[in-house]
Amino acid sequence: MTFLWAVVILAVVAAAALALATSVHTVRQYERGVVLRYGRLLTRVRQPGLTFLLPFRIDRLTLVNTQIVTMSVPAQDGITRDNVSVTVDAVVYFRVVDPVKAVVNVQRYLFAVSQVAQTSLRSVIGQRDLDDLLAARDRVNADLRRIIDEPTEEPWGIKIERVEVKDVSLPEGMKRSMSRQAEAERERRARVITAEGEYQASEKLAQAAHVLAREPAALQLRLLQTMVEVAAEKNNSLVLPVPIELFRFFPGGAPTALSLPDHQGVRVEESSAAKRSAPAAPNPPSPTTTVSATSGPVGPPAPARPQSAT
Repeated sequence: MTFLWAVVILAVVAAAALALATSVHTVRQYERGVVLRYGRLLTRVRQPGLTFLLPFRIDRLTLVNTQIVTMSVPAQDGITRDNVSVTVDAVVYFRVVDPVKAVVNVQRYLFAVSQVAQTSLRSVIGQRDLDDLLAARDRVNADLRRIIDEPTEEPWGIKIERVEVKDVSLPEGMKRSMSRQAEAERERRARVITAEGEYQASEKLAQAAHVLAREPAALQLRLLQTMVEVAAEKNNSLVLPVPIELFRFFPGGAPTALSLPDHQGVRVEESSAAKRSAPAAPNPPSPTTTVSATSGPVGPPAPARPQSAT
């Protein structure tokens, strides 16, 4: 009899220990507990800490992680609005804000969010141009977030925090076309800048011409400066500036023309004033008087030799 009571007591203790072990659970800080009793939902969500349930699987506890989940969206092939084939992949950041909806309203909410993200990414690719996908990433990310968040937040209790497009892959032919386009654009800008520089230089030259016209001495200074620049280089050029005003000291005034022929000589054309002052002759000479200069020094004419009387 004593042995029988001992067996009963041991059975009761073992059952109590088993019940205690199955009824006490720990909910971590980043988790929330959803309890189903006989398959029916209990509205109270278990908070972090120790929680007690009815033993022998009467209450079933489901733990839901409320941390932000990072999900990579597989690369999706699509055609943009301007008929360019691209491959786009993205990443989605989301978290559970309502554990009850995430457990009751959707099965495997992680898989469901992944499928919604893939279909939304294809939809956005078809609504955008290639330039928007490459340059306007912020607007594309905002549209993706809005489209994915609409079917998930209210019915599923999942909040989409952020969506980022990671990479946009283009065909090789499109890459070459874009490279040529960028090169042509840079060449166009270079030509425009060169033309603007020439236009500004012409304006400055016109202003300088007006200044030189008002101040003749400035032109002389510019001539001297040009001579200095020419003399600074290693060359065999000889520059001999002769002011036009010096020709007024010639007999008959400034000549109308001065030229150097191929031979060693100087030809001076007679001025119009000299022609008017010269007396008329029966056979007028040519209007051009030529003075030849030899390589030797030019002196006064030799006196006439007297003729001996016969």
